[in-house]
Amino acid sequence: MVGTNGSGHGALAGFLKAADVDVLICGGIGMGAQIALSDCGIKLFGGVSGSADDAVKAFAEGTLEYDPDAHCDHHEHHDGDCGHDHCGEHHCGGH
Repeated sequence: MVGTNGSGHGALAGFLKAADVDVLICGGIGMGAQIALSDCGIKLFGGVSGSADDAVKAFAEGTLEYDPDAHCDHHEHHDGDCGHDHCGEHHCGGH
């Protein structure tokens, strides 16, 4: 477990890349974050629920159940206007 030092979800991909993360296991995730993670070379396993420890163990054993179509559904994004100033910012290395 690593703290984000107060960084919001807009800086997620860059934060993970800087921490040498190459896999993210999560529940729902927005399309912008999915694209940013992909651009940073981070493989996404979304739609996972339950214990984080159990998910990591299942991943290591090759038995992780995930949904490749998982997405964030707590708010809608229309025409790039999602109400967040940082949407679309990837912040990973040379981007």
